[in-house]
Amino acid sequence: MSGMKYKRRGMVRRKGGAGSKIVGKTARTFAPNLQTVRATINGGTKKITVCVKCLKAGKVTKAK
Repeated sequence: MSGMKYKRRGMVRRKGGAGSKIVGKTARTFAPNLQTVRATINGGTKKITVCVKCLKAGKVTKAK
């Protein structure tokens, strides 16, 4: 997924400043947090690459 990285300068208003200004924008990509795990698939154990979001949700069963 693509997005932007913002460079800011100046103190924010809630801290008593005049407000922060955006002085630079750089394109960047957001990558998923992939981990290599040993998982149980069709009764056998196999090494696969899985995102951590799927691991936490319980969509993948880790091998013992």
